Amino acid sequence: MPGQKSRGRLVASFGFAFQGIVALLRTQANARIHFAATVAVVAAGFFLGITRLEWCAIVAAIGIVWTAEGLNTAIECIVDLVSPGQHPLAGRAKDIAAGAVLIAALIAAIIGALVFIPHLSAIRL
Repeated sequence: MPGQKSRGRLVASFGFAFQGIVALLRTQANARIHFAATVAVVAAGFFLGITRLEWCAIVAAIGIVWTAEGLNTAIECIVDLVSPGQHPLAGRAKDIAAGAVLIAALIAAIIGALVFIPHLSAIRL
């Protein structure tokens, strides 16, 4: 049956994607840092009762950082495969990909500050 075959491929593709996420977390120290930051930010969002719109900004920022980290790791793997030795262009590609992650993380930190600072300053101890 054609529908079952395509459904099986779809399920398999999700399985491969989850394997990629697991590999990202197991092999990349920065991904584990992003994971800890994600947990902390989500917990803070619940604790501080941020609004739906603020959640949208936080979730988008988290998603952008994770996407950048995943693409950076994929680029590094591909570069290592095609250029196992030192090459200036290979190094430049890796540096640019890492820079993209840094930009995403800095933007996420700014978004986090814009969302959380007003909530934190409203807390009276």
